[in-house]
Order: sequence, then C-alpha cells, then structure tokens
Amino acid sequence: MEDEREDVQKKTFTKWINAQFSKFGKQHIENLFSDLQDGRRLLDLLEGLTGQKLPKEKGSTRVHALNNVNKALQVLQKNNVDLVNIGSSDIVDGNHKLTLGLIWNIILHWQVKNVMKNIMAGLQQTNSEKILLSWVRQSTRNYPQVNVINFTTSWSDGLALNALIHSHRPDLFDWNSVVRQQSATQRLEHAFNIAKYQLGIEKLLDPEDVATTYPDKKSILMYVTSLFQVLPQQVSLEAIQEVEMLPRPSKVTREEHFQLHHQMHYSQQITVSLAQGYERTPSSPQPRFKSYAYTQAAYVSTSDPTRSPFPSQRLEAPEDKSFGSPLMETEVNLDSYQTALEEVLSWLLSAEDTLQAQGEISNDVEEVKEQFHTHEGYMMDLTSHQGRVGNVLQLGSQLIGSGKLSEDEETEVQEQMNLLNSRWECLRVASMEKQSNLHKVLMDLQNQQLKELNAWLTKTEERTRKMEKEPLGPDLEDLKRQVQQHKVLQEDLEQEQVRVNSLTHMVVVVDESSGDHATAALEEQLKVLGDRWANICRWTEDRWVLLQDVLLKWQRFTEEQCLFSTWLSDKEDALNKIPTTGFKDQSEMLSSLQKLAVLKTDLEKKKQTMDKLCSLNQDLLSTLKNTLVAQKMEAWLDNFAQRWDNLVQKLEKSSTQISQAVTTTQPSLTQTTVMETVTMVTTREQILVKHAQEELPPPPPQKKRQIIVDSEIKKRLDVDITELHSWITRSEAVLQSPEFAVYRKEGNFSDLKEKVNVGYALIFMYFSNFCCL
Repeated sequence: MEDEREDVQKKTFTKWINAQFSKFGKQHIENLFSDLQDGRRLLDLLEGLTGQKLPKEKGSTRVHALNNVNKALQVLQKNNVDLVNIGSSDIVDGNHKLTLGLIWNIILHWQVKNVMKNIMAGLQQTNSEKILLSWVRQSTRNYPQVNVINFTTSWSDGLALNALIHSHRPDLFDWNSVVRQQSATQRLEHAFNIAKYQLGIEKLLDPEDVATTYPDKKSILMYVTSLFQVLPQQVSLEAIQEVEMLPRPSKVTREEHFQLHHQMHYSQQITVSLAQGYERTPSSPQPRFKSYAYTQAAYVSTSDPTRSPFPSQRLEAPEDKSFGSPLMETEVNLDSYQTALEEVLSWLLSAEDTLQAQGEISNDVEEVKEQFHTHEGYMMDLTSHQGRVGNVLQLGSQLIGSGKLSEDEETEVQEQMNLLNSRWECLRVASMEKQSNLHKVLMDLQNQQLKELNAWLTKTEERTRKMEKEPLGPDLEDLKRQVQQHKVLQEDLEQEQVRVNSLTHMVVVVDESSGDHATAALEEQLKVLGDRWANICRWTEDRWVLLQDVLLKWQRFTEEQCLFSTWLSDKEDALNKIPTTGFKDQSEMLSSLQKLAVLKTDLEKKKQTMDKLCSLNQDLLSTLKNTLVAQKMEAWLDNFAQRWDNLVQKLEKSSTQISQAVTTTQPSLTQTTVMETVTMVTTREQILVKHAQEELPPPPPQKKRQIIVDSEIKKRLDVDITELHSWITRSEAVLQSPEFAVYRKEGNFSDLKEKVNVGYALIFMYFSNFCCL
C-alpha cells in the first residue's frame, strides 16, 4: 500500500513540476528522484515560482550537488516553506520519501496556500484543507449522488469531480449522461478531459490512480486546488460550520504518524550556525561551511545524570502531593481504586516491554542518534504518565486513611501500592540509566568522529602541500599522472563528505553547571574544522581548474608539434627525391623546377605554423611556470627551426644545381635566370593554390607604381629581351622556310617539338623575369 502511494505521488508530482516547467519554458524532467539529485532542476523550479534568478553550480561532483540543494533549501526557508527533517544529503542521495515530502511542501505552499490565501484571509480561517472541503461540499450539495467528507475515499467513483465541475459550468456536459456511465474510470476520464480541454487544467492524475479503495490524499488535494483556482470561489460560513461538525476519523495514517513523530523528536533541537554567525532561532537558515557543508547541533541540557526528570514516587504520607495532580474530592471506594490500579499496571507492563525492546546500544553513530531520539520520546511518555501513577498511590492512601477497609483489605492495598511504587522506581531508574548510557555512547562516537575528521584534515592538508610544491610536468605523461592523482583526492573528499554530513545534526549533552562553556568550546572547535574543510575544498576546486587548463594547452601544443614534425619529415623526403642533375630532356628539367616551386609554396604556407607553435608554447609556459619544461620546449622549437633552415638551404642548393645543369645545355641561360624562374614558378603556384582553396574570383589588378630598378638588372633585362626577340624572329623564319615544308610533308615533328619546347621555356623564363622586375 505504501509503495503504491509512493508511485502515485511520484507520477502526480512529476506531472505538476512539468506543468510548471511548461509555463516557464524549461525542459521537462523524467525521473523525479534522480533528476532532482544535482539540485539544478530544483533551482529551475524555484526560479519560476519565485521569479528570482538563482545561480547554479555547474560541476558534477557531490559537493556541487549539495551546494545547489542547500541553496534551494535556503530559498524555501526564506519563503516560509515548512521543511521538517529534510536535509540536502537526503535529496542528493535520492531518498524517495523525503524527496516526495519536499515537493509536497512546495506544492502546498505555492499551489494550495497561495491560491487560497485571499479567501482564507476574508473568512479569517487558517486551515486551507477545511476551506477547500467546505467549497466542495457547498458546490455539490444539490447532487444527491455525491457526499464529499474527505479528500480520499469520497472521490473514488468519479462523481464528485464531475459534480464539482458541473455545478459551476453546467454548459459543458450533461450530468445524467455521467451518472449513467458504468465505471468509475470512465467518469474520472470524463472529468479530467473536461478540465483539460475546457478549463485548461493539466491532467495531473490518471483515472486508475483515483479509482481505488483509498486514493492518495495529497494528489487529490493538489488537483482539487487546481479546480478551485479556475472556478468561482464563494464559501459561506455555514459550509465551514458544516465541515466542522463532520465526524473526525478515528485513525491516524502511518504517514501522518511519521510526521508527528519527527516533529516531536526535533522540536527540542537548536540550530547553531558555526560558519557565519551564532543565531539560534529555529527559523534561521541552516549554516554551511563555505558552501560545502551544514553543521547543526541539538543541545540537551541535563543536571546530574543520577537525577531524574520526574520525581520518584514514595509512599511516606497520605498527604504527599508530589505528582501535581489534585486529590479527588469525591468519595473513594475500593472498586474505583482497583480499576485505576489495573489501568496503570497495564500501562506499566507495556512501558517495561517497550524499554526492553529498545535493545542494545549500537556502535554506529547514526543508529545511536536514532536510538537517542527514540528514547527521548519514550522518556516524554513516562513523564506524561507519572501523574496516573501518583493518582493511584493517592487513591490507595485515601482508602487506607478512611478507615473503611478491613484489615485484610488494608494489607492488600498496602502491598499493591508497594509493588506499584517498586515497579515504577525500577522503570524510572532503568530508563534514566539507559538515557545516561545513550548520552555517553553518543558523545563518545561524535567526539571520535571529530577526532577522525581532524586527523583526516591534517593528513589531507599535508597531502595538498606536497601536491602544491610538486611542479606540473615535466612532460605530458607526468601531467596526466598528476591529474589522476588529483581525481583520487576528489574521490577521497567525496567519501569524507559522508562524515561531514554525519556531523550535520550533532546531539550534545551538557551539564547545567558548565553548559554555556561547553557549548562555546564546541562551537569554536566545529568552526575551526569547518574552515579547514572549506579551505581544502576550495583548493581542490582551484587546482582542478588549473590542471584542466594546463592539460588542454599541453595537448594542443603536443598535437601541433607532432603534425609539424611529420610535415617536416615528409618535405625532407620529398626534396631528397627531386632530381637536380642528369636531365634527359627539357621536360624533366621543367618537372624538377615545378616540384621545387610547389615545395617552396608549401614552405611559405607552413611558416605560420611555426608562429602558432611559438604562441602555444608561450601560452602554456605562462600557465605552467616550470623551468625544466620551458627548457625542453625551447629545445624542441630550436630543433624545428634548425630543420626548417636546413630544408630552405637544401631547396636553394637544389635550385642552384638545376640551374647549372640547364646552363650547360643552354649556354644562353644564366644561373640567375634559372633561379628567378624557380621563384616565379613558385609565385605562380602560390597564386593557383590560393585561388583553388578560396574558390574566389581573382583579385583586381594592382595599381601601377614606379619601380626603381638596379642598372645591372635593367641591363640583363635588355639582353634577355633581345635574345627573346631574336628567337622569335628565327622561329618565324623557320616556319616560312622549305625545311618546315619538309616536316609537314613527312609528318615527323619530334625534332621540331623539342625545339619548340625549348622556346616555350625561354619565353616563360623571360616573361617571368620581366614580371618580376
């Protein structure tokens, strides 16, 4: 039954949250328990409900989740939302019952109380459930098939929901057609559909969840409040008085008992803020250690442990009035005495069994805390019944003093009183002894926790100092090792968070004579521990950010370094494969020239990579601040620069060798001419590559400008132009000569083609030189 109710609440509350998110334009949740664990979606919900921007921590560790949930709980406390025994760790750990309780308190505040606050103020009423039930009964009083007396069983058949809607909007459907429907599920489905499509109320409930023997009260309350929000809200005083006259349920549900139980247990606790001040009001927000933890303490003042919170009962004089109960003025008889005695003995037997059932004191601090609170309730129960024991003893004293008893009866009453007093005293002593033992064990365990936390903090502080002194690096693998080492520290921190959370609710027993002193000393101790814990957490977060930054920059540098090294190796191999001598014909020479030109173009393009490597190196070293790493990287860059220079020099040397080979076969070509040809081919290749990559139209021609040319270069240009002109003249003569006619007749153009290719090369070189000048 409890599991079914939890499933219904989970489904209903999830729909309610998603309905709110739809209004706010936020993404829906899927799983109520897991989606709220990191606190971010909880803050999203509260942002929409409060209209305030609530910053969230974006980390994914448990610490970040606790901080987000803590922030949400503080917002709820500021809005006077009741949070009974709900802590941040409960939500982060996915505690189903307390997560549902938290969401219900949010719904109760914003969905129920806010919607009904105006009408409640007008009627001078404070019970929203009573007002809502009065409204329902007033609205449905003209429907004989409907009698709503609660928010559970009265809604199972589906008639109440339909009648509530029809009473205010009879134009929406025919009532008799709903009554004639055979199943409760059909009637509920009809009501939900009408509410959704005609009144704009989301379908928060499913028919099968309501058509049960005992529907979930909270889900019904939430949905009926949604109807109250959109329908007329008149409520008369007569309707309220009618509800007040309804018979009250005799049983308390398990859930309500649980809430009352915990309210009683924690009503005596006093919150002590250890990090940000010393306010001691129950409504104050829970303190926290620099956004990392909460610390609370419940102080139970006691006097000498041997003294009882209630006096022992002694039968010394009939006029003893130590129990605070008035003596009965009516005449006492033996029958009334025996009846009262049997009732007290029956309760006494039950109390003795309850004490026995508490069992041995645990060694686990959380279990001992629970045992302590359980026994605290037990002691309160003893205190509440001590008056009954005193009344029976006074009745017996009155009977003996009246002189109306026979000697045997008087002896019997005296023995009964002695037995009752003896059993009460034994129970009183045993309960006090159990309380004293619980106090001692709990304080010992909590002090042990504090010692262990102090030892862990000392060890971790030394650990962080060593990590701080160790320089990052000196290579990428060492840095990755340091990152893994830091992850281990983070995991240890999260494990220790469990111990810190355990100190969230400390129960401190102080003697009346030294209570203030002991409290102040404990507060100071916890404050020091809290500050140390906060410093470690802050250092861990800052160190993690630094490691991630350095790792990213180092990986980028290493990647660029590997790519550039591979590129250099490829170009070195390519240059070694280009022939520079022994050409068979002009085409081989031109092919080598073209390859050299392409290689030179690649060098020009890759020059910016060297600049990028230097920039990445400077960025990394400025963050790293490690001399050894700086030396290693400087050596890498020097090696790249040396290989680059060697490649450029070899390229120039190859060009020189080709020029020598060409001038040997073509004496008219100078070495300078061939080198400049390579340069111009390179320029041409650069332009072609650039245009092919950018796929853009060619740039507009540059403006003409006067160029001051060296006299030697001008003289060489004149010579080249003269040679070119001479070659063109000779070629024209050849084409008109009888020899060319023979070529055409025989169809043999191989010799002629070779001569023409040589001419093309000359034209290209001359033209290139001209453009260069």
